[in-house]
Amino acid sequence: MGMKLTLGEGGTPLVAAPRLSERLGCDVWLKWEGANPTGSFKDRGMAVAVGRAADRGAPGVVCASTGNTAASASAYAARAGLPAVILLPAGAVARGKLVQVVAAGAELREVEGTFEEAHRRARELADDEGLVNVNSINPDRIEGQASAAREIVEQLGGAPDVVALPYGGGGNTCAYVRGFAEADSGSPRILSVQSAERATTIGSAIRIVSPVHREQVEAAAEVVTVPDADLLEWWSAIARLEGLFCEPASAAGVAGVAQVRPRGRVVCVLTGHGLKDPDAVERL
Repeated sequence: MGMKLTLGEGGTPLVAAPRLSERLGCDVWLKWEGANPTGSFKDRGMAVAVGRAADRGAPGVVCASTGNTAASASAYAARAGLPAVILLPAGAVARGKLVQVVAAGAELREVEGTFEEAHRRARELADDEGLVNVNSINPDRIEGQASAAREIVEQLGGAPDVVALPYGGGGNTCAYVRGFAEADSGSPRILSVQSAERATTIGSAIRIVSPVHREQVEAAAEVVTVPDADLLEWWSAIARLEGLFCEPASAAGVAGVAQVRPRGRVVCVLTGHGLKDPDAVERL
């Protein structure tokens, strides 16, 4: 085994949200994953997945992405000295994420079609060229991302009553379920929140029509569906009431809590930084 691959991911703040709490009628906390090195939760899983690929002598890594996975894979591959091939659905990736990929020197290939088409091509490339696929079908990714749930338990001194998070491909929901099981702290109610407009949502990070982990998510969490209007409303509220600027998709957890109105201590996961998608601010 080589040196542990890290850029200082994890250990992100858990911020009490008193003004959101007042508005939502429960004790709201925000897990601020935008504080990770490339600005999203993906860094937790990528440190493990790319690190293990490097240890095994892989010739490089490949992934399909709506943006955050690409930014993270590119950075960690650069850190590990590995080439990265990134497949993106043409025209569907936020500018803040594209510049991160370019800056890290990854090879960018645009795919005509949806995220699903890009995902299929990534799996083919992995098979044909021996590259390691670092999408969330890679179990190392889920293992790394599970650390966030264990952190929440440590930060709160126990499991919250509810955890709400965005639902795109579903890998992160699986990671939280696993992390709480590993923390042995009791399992919170998990709200996995998707946009009603999956194919066209303003939340580009969750613009995934066919979630890879749908079966596992539906077995382990409650799926909540919110309209994009709610996403936008709560995205703005998070920044204006609590000062945290996340990307639109990250507001899904808060929007889901607003719809379900649970009681008790509620952690909403803000999965990515607002600077990831600067053009979205024009919608406010």
